[in-house]
Amino acid sequence: MGKKALIIGAGPAGLTAAYELLKKGEDIEVTIFEETEEFGGISKTVNYKGNRMDMGGHRFFSKIPEVNEWWDNMLPMQGKPTYDDIVLERPMPLMEGGPDPEKEDRVMLTRHRVSRIFFDDKFYDYPISLKPETFKNMGFINTMKVGFSYLGAMIHKRPEDNLENFYINRFGKKLYSMFFEYYTENLWGRHPSEIDASWGAQRVKGLSIVAVLKDVFGKIFKKKNRKVETSLIEEFKYPKLGPGELWDVAAAEVEKLGGKIVKKAHVTKIHKNSENLITGITYQETKRREDGIYVPVEGTEVTVEGDYVISSMPVKDLVNGMNDVPETEAKIAAGLPYRDYMTLGVLVPKLKLVNKTNIKTIQNIVPDCWVYVQDRRVKMGRFQIYNNWSPYMIKDIDNTVWIGLEYFVNEGDEFWNMSEEEFAKLGIDEMVKIGIIESADMVIDYHMEKVKKAYPAYFDTYDDMDTLVEYLKKIDNLYCVGRNGQHRYNNIDHSMVTSFEAAKAIISGDKNKDAIWSVNTEQEYHETDNADEKKDEVEVD
Repeated sequence: MGKKALIIGAGPAGLTAAYELLKKGEDIEVTIFEETEEFGGISKTVNYKGNRMDMGGHRFFSKIPEVNEWWDNMLPMQGKPTYDDIVLERPMPLMEGGPDPEKEDRVMLTRHRVSRIFFDDKFYDYPISLKPETFKNMGFINTMKVGFSYLGAMIHKRPEDNLENFYINRFGKKLYSMFFEYYTENLWGRHPSEIDASWGAQRVKGLSIVAVLKDVFGKIFKKKNRKVETSLIEEFKYPKLGPGELWDVAAAEVEKLGGKIVKKAHVTKIHKNSENLITGITYQETKRREDGIYVPVEGTEVTVEGDYVISSMPVKDLVNGMNDVPETEAKIAAGLPYRDYMTLGVLVPKLKLVNKTNIKTIQNIVPDCWVYVQDRRVKMGRFQIYNNWSPYMIKDIDNTVWIGLEYFVNEGDEFWNMSEEEFAKLGIDEMVKIGIIESADMVIDYHMEKVKKAYPAYFDTYDDMDTLVEYLKKIDNLYCVGRNGQHRYNNIDHSMVTSFEAAKAIISGDKNKDAIWSVNTEQEYHETDNADEKKDEVEVD
């Protein structure tokens, strides 16, 4: 008789785990329980009247061979140029025999990486680069302050017991206050001095003024074997119709292999027996509210038994729904913090922002995929320009610009509780204030989206996370995977690798969970940098 695997969540981690079990396992029955009607979690794509929105922005880039092979299997690399490359006569790498994006949808594109910081009404490279334009934008006095501030940080190192000190040690206090302090506080709702330094260690991975100087002089002297950081990717992969397309295809493949996907199923309970094994789960049916959030429907509980549970649901909710959890571990889980996400898609005929780069674009709009907003006058954290992700994200790319304004919020706060009209007014007013568009009258249409528990945060009881992890590891048939499943700010490839490891453990019968929990825990990366070797990261938010 076959074993039953119950998978919670149809995001990248859940779908990857399901596919791997069905493809490589024998006689394993797989059922996924997804709270919504969409696939991909925060990596889903929203289609609003033919204009598509990427929740958070997702660059696909990995040096992990298994991940690249997996992506290629789902979405083959383009073999012909995209619409904008044709119009602009722009060269782009093509895969011989690959699909034509002008004729086929199931295709992965190669895109240019452009992301900048918008500070003091000027664009700065992200990460900061030492070139004449940077110094011109900063001005002589600020440039001198940045230099002396950095020298001071080198002489007087701070203890890296919080994120503020982590950044100051690498950039100096002046640059930190210009480009990190407000954005980080806006993102997390906490000052960097209250956030664990491990978040910076994981996301920045060694980037500093020293690294920037090495990069500059390395290019001058054409040195090899330079370290490359997460943020320096110049090209990345991207599904033709946005990141959600990859997970829609993956879900279809799971079902072709015999897997079952139960939509609108919110898991509320995880049943554990006296032998510390999970025996099954209970879920409630959900319904979609007008604001797009799915809520449970009373009286619709269904219990399903299983031999294994793979969970990508927030570990806070997992533990809360589990019986007989010791008091210490229950308190740690209950105190884990998250940041929620709201975005406003805004359709306009043109931008006020001027493209001063040498990068060609349709309508000559600025070439950025997303822009980090470092402006204390507004609450906007970033904005995306979907035209630059893929020309097929836009219904009429020749005549309109489709922008996503991103806000980091807490569920239930004043932003979260805004109506679409109220949120749109706030966002559009801020677009005018910082000069993205000329006036609110230009707006053709808009659409609001919300995502709960989008970002696991590194403060409050996170300091005691190791204790909770050790408890979860000891439940032999429970496997926690993905960003929320491990309360770790994983990128897509790392989330997928946690699922690769979980599937291997189930298939082999290995009860040791160390390989699953050790993905993306290293503090430093040591790699070479040349034209063919880049970071083994997917840059996402």
